[in-house]
Amino acid sequence: MFKNLLKRKSSREIAKDRLKILLISDRVNCSQEMMEMIKNDIAKVISKYMKIDAQSMEIQITQTSGKGHGIKNPTLYANIPILDLKQ
Repeated sequence: MFKNLLKRKSSREIAKDRLKILLISDRVNCSQEMMEMIKNDIAKVISKYMKIDAQSMEIQITQTSGKGHGIKNPTLYANIPILDLKQ
């Protein structure tokens, strides 16, 4: 289980993830610059409470089914590696 946490992504996987983020952020009118600002703001807030690996942090916006018929809502997901809790 913990082996997967320490495994680094290949450059192919990283490029694929970045392309997905770019395509989805384009669909919800969120530029790459805006995504970086959101990522930096999230990292800054969480860093008050935990030591994180901000370089490995990933955020993405996806489309999820909302309430109603066929309505899809943008949803923000964050993958933030936590190194330690601050006391």
